[in-house]
Amino acid sequence: MLIVGEKINTSVPGILRAVERKDTVFIQSLARSQVKAGADALDVNVGTRIHTETEDMRWLVETVQSATGVPLSIDSPNPEAIRVGLKEHQGRAMVNSITLEKKRVEEILPLLKEFRPNVVALTMDDEGIPRDAEARYRISQRLVELLSGAGIPEDCIYVDPLVRPLSTDSEAGLAALDTIRKIKNSSKKVHIICGLSNISFGLPKRGFINRTFLTMAMAHGLDSVILDPLDKKLISLIRAGEALLGNDKYCAAYLAAFRADEFAEE
Repeated sequence: MLIVGEKINTSVPGILRAVERKDTVFIQSLARSQVKAGADALDVNVGTRIHTETEDMRWLVETVQSATGVPLSIDSPNPEAIRVGLKEHQGRAMVNSITLEKKRVEEILPLLKEFRPNVVALTMDDEGIPRDAEARYRISQRLVELLSGAGIPEDCIYVDPLVRPLSTDSEAGLAALDTIRKIKNSSKKVHIICGLSNISFGLPKRGFINRTFLTMAMAHGLDSVILDPLDKKLISLIRAGEALLGNDKYCAAYLAAFRADEFAEE
């Protein structure tokens, strides 16, 4: 399971202030804490900084990578900010994201051809996000075909089924799980990723929903997730789930996580 830490995002007031002030110590401390807690990669998003996003992205990529060395997910609606982030990045980055929208394809596909990063592919097109699993699955297949044709290997593609909030659609969980299953059955190389907290948006006691959905999604084929790695209950669940699904030979990762004190109290 690839764990992508979500906490460096300027939509959070404290992160916004740190980026405004170029507070290297704060940002690097947050980056290190996420990696120590179990994150394999870190998402960096300065999308709320509309007028300075490009320069902020350059600073953030350099600042975070110099502190951790882990790959970064360059998360932005702005193709120029993505380009700058990719140029600054050491090693293979992840681009978050491409869709099947015509404009987005025209903006992002050339960057993918140039830099050859991993890429998050969102199951939406010019008509928006489909409600049903079959339509999302069809979009995912078109995206995989598009990206493969551009020279992106299937194992560098991370399809996001775009989990909708359960609070606004009672079928959201089932649709997401069905989409994950369909994608998993269609390719053993393509990865499946999601932003975990979307499912519980607008509901109280969100942790129960998030943790239950994560368990179910892993069983259906989810192998990557964007979440708060400082939530020990989520990390504990992932380590146990990977062992139960046969993805952790001799429970080696589970035992390593225990020794590293990654587990929450039972």
